Amino acid sequence: RYFLVGSNPAETKYRVLKIDRTEPKDLVIIDDKHVYTQQEVRELLGRLDLGNRTKIGQKGSSGLSRAVSAFGIVGFVRFLEGYYIVLITKRRKMADIGGHAIYKIEDTNMIYIPNDSVRVTHPDEARYLRIFQNVDLSSNFYFSYSYDLSHSLQYNLTVLRMPLETLKTETTQTRQESFDIFEDEGLSTQGGSGVFGICSKPYEKYVWNGKLLEAVKNIVHRDWLLYIIHGFCGQSKLLIYGRPVYVTLIARRSSKFAGTRFLKRGANCEGDVANEVETEQILYDASVMSFSAGSYSSYVQVRGSVPLYWSQDISTMMPKPPITLDQADPFAHVAALHFDQMFQRFGSPIIILNLVKEREKRKHERILSEELVAAVTYLNQFLPPEHAIIYIPWDMAKYTKSKLCNVLDRLNVIAESVVKKTGFFVNRPDSYCSILRPDEKWNELGGCVVSTGRLQTGVLRTNCVDCLDRTNTAQFMVGKCALAYQLYSLGLIDKPNLQFDTDAVRLFEELYEDHGDTLSLQYGGSQLVHRVKTYRKIAPWTQHSKDIMQTLSRYYSNAFSDADRQDSINLFLGVFKPTEGKPHLWELPTDFYLHHKNTLCLSQTRRSYTYWWTTGVLKHLPLPFDEVTCAENRRKLTVKKFHKYEEEIDIHNEFFRPYELSSFDETFCLAMTNSTRDFMPKNVGIDPSPFTVRKPDETGKSVLGNKSNREETVLQRKTAASAPPPPSEEAVSSSSEDDSGTDKEDEGAVSQRSTPVKVTDTGDNTKITENVVQSTKDVYGVNLSDVPSEDDLAVYARFVQLGQSQHKQDKSSQQPCSKHQLDRVINLIPISSFSQDNIYEVQPPRADRKSIEIFHAHIQAGKGNMQPLGKDDFLMYREYIRNRYM
Repeated sequence: RYFLVGSNPAETKYRVLKIDRTEPKDLVIIDDKHVYTQQEVRELLGRLDLGNRTKIGQKGSSGLSRAVSAFGIVGFVRFLEGYYIVLITKRRKMADIGGHAIYKIEDTNMIYIPNDSVRVTHPDEARYLRIFQNVDLSSNFYFSYSYDLSHSLQYNLTVLRMPLETLKTETTQTRQESFDIFEDEGLSTQGGSGVFGICSKPYEKYVWNGKLLEAVKNIVHRDWLLYIIHGFCGQSKLLIYGRPVYVTLIARRSSKFAGTRFLKRGANCEGDVANEVETEQILYDASVMSFSAGSYSSYVQVRGSVPLYWSQDISTMMPKPPITLDQADPFAHVAALHFDQMFQRFGSPIIILNLVKEREKRKHERILSEELVAAVTYLNQFLPPEHAIIYIPWDMAKYTKSKLCNVLDRLNVIAESVVKKTGFFVNRPDSYCSILRPDEKWNELGGCVVSTGRLQTGVLRTNCVDCLDRTNTAQFMVGKCALAYQLYSLGLIDKPNLQFDTDAVRLFEELYEDHGDTLSLQYGGSQLVHRVKTYRKIAPWTQHSKDIMQTLSRYYSNAFSDADRQDSINLFLGVFKPTEGKPHLWELPTDFYLHHKNTLCLSQTRRSYTYWWTTGVLKHLPLPFDEVTCAENRRKLTVKKFHKYEEEIDIHNEFFRPYELSSFDETFCLAMTNSTRDFMPKNVGIDPSPFTVRKPDETGKSVLGNKSNREETVLQRKTAASAPPPPSEEAVSSSSEDDSGTDKEDEGAVSQRSTPVKVTDTGDNTKITENVVQSTKDVYGVNLSDVPSEDDLAVYARFVQLGQSQHKQDKSSQQPCSKHQLDRVINLIPISSFSQDNIYEVQPPRADRKSIEIFHAHIQAGKGNMQPLGKDDFLMYREYIRNRYM
């Protein structure tokens, strides 16, 4: 047998799984559902060790040996022989959301379960194992023990705020879980000691190991089930005058109709589209960690292939294979299924931003546009006008080639209108600063305003043909616009507007480029070809050669390696299941019938061509059906009652772990990009705000901080400007693509094509140290040794006189005085809204009786006079002992 021992982070509670190894092809797992203490687990393993030794009393050979240490179970998989167990053996912390850590899988281990004595060998097993392991689990797979990554932050926090009465009716506990050794003390029935915990079912579309856990889902306790997502996760720290604000980007790739670029196009018969990715940007004030007390905001947008039956034939070996529509769909059946899913998850309005080409010499991309317009027009006939699907066509490629138009300015206009329609999520009511400093754009904002904050209703769905380069730039512009509203809602900026070339936008742009590169590698086989800088027309000359290499890399990947990657994905996701006597995966001419279930059997129920949405969805719009409190959604939740002192719900103990010795490596394992360290100019005699527009040659990127190569780095100036440039730099920031004739190489002007400078370790040390030690004049903008000028002294004297006048007024206002005396005093309005407080006098706070009693007890305890303990103190201590040691 294998014994799998799992523990909570504090290592005070344990569960044990027993896996039988005598079955050659079946999976036999026993979970006793019992929670063990540390002492009980040691005794259990000790008894197993003694009982399995070959000779009684023999000390040399152990009866129980540790096979592997792991951080979680990915799942169980079987090909043609017995089952394998896939374990996470190495992880890396990538982000933190409200004290909940998000980890990236760094390494996994596959262990064959059956013993060699019962193993039935098969000649093709090794090949299947090799194909399965082609899905590299160490690249961009993420998990969290306590946060549901398959759902958005809005869903997770909305579920947490369900009415208490609803939760009480839903509370289900087994006898084992509710067992309490102190029940006779009456602790569990005390008022206010219960805390409700909610566990929601994951959203299956974004879970990638759902099929791997299917065999054990109904057998083992839910604590063993660890759901993983595929996509991207990145987090950066934005420091606003020392106040930490975390910007997090999470991309969830759909596991339905998943695959590679040319092999998966359009949609399948169930409405799932290729390359569907949900991108969520989360912003929160990191100085307060908990979900209940902190300020959290999020914005969600989606990318995905055009929801039609279409494909491209890659056998022609052309860089752009012709687009063909595979099936006629006059009633937009597939599009209806797809948009029905979106209404359920996001609400209304659904906004489509279609970036494919509209004008072409040879009809290519336009085929998709014409068909999509027809589908949306047909579906909108039956929807209420206020919930109609909004379609925005915009030929981004045409605008990019034009020398007169600025692509990002036009995208910014679209982004503003989109964010105004959908709104965004924030978990607290509008700040008072939005009333003090009202903004016109803020009052026009859409979404749903509730007592606890704002909800995003509806979503933007962006697509081009591949949903890679153009889509990523469009999503960045919409995300940048939403980020400005999010910062404004948390009271961090005075207007919901962000300029290019500020530290905040540079940080956000880098996050989005990492996000785009990662998704492009997963689907297209190469990094992004066109980036935000390309569309701003400020990319350095070295970028063009990189673009050519990325194009060639993408073409090679699509032509030669995509078929093998597609087979691996089909096997990993359980789309194809190896069976004795049936064709093997590599013998199939196509995987079309695996992804289109209606090719194997006809559906018994046909959906209506006119009422194409799911029953009940329209009734709750614009709110998404998945977030509405109803019987169907309550069935997806598991509610459990905890005691308020239990470790499972103590975020402080779990996050900071005061009971164990912590090391620097573990405490600072999350190496985040920091706006102050990585983007702010080093000679800060200027404004340290991350919202100040910097000049093109001002950048805080350290020389050794480049990702590509830390030994020999190429230092390039970051150039600028889609935001309106200063008059002196207009010639530099021209939006024209061909500037060969207008390049200025003078000292004053900054060239767009900056020359790379190679930095090496030898010979240049003296030059580097000279730049590090700077004078106070360079750093602070003032020389401390100089005597203040007469003007400065006059200003200071005036400031002192004003302060004295204010002090006189505050003192004299307490006594009646003549009008003649008041005329000589400058009448200043106090800036504080507290009448008793000013810059000279502060009224001391008043302590209540209970606080004074505690203070006196503390003083007496210091003198050795202890207060007698009450019943509550005894109960609290017993509860602590029960949770910690029993």
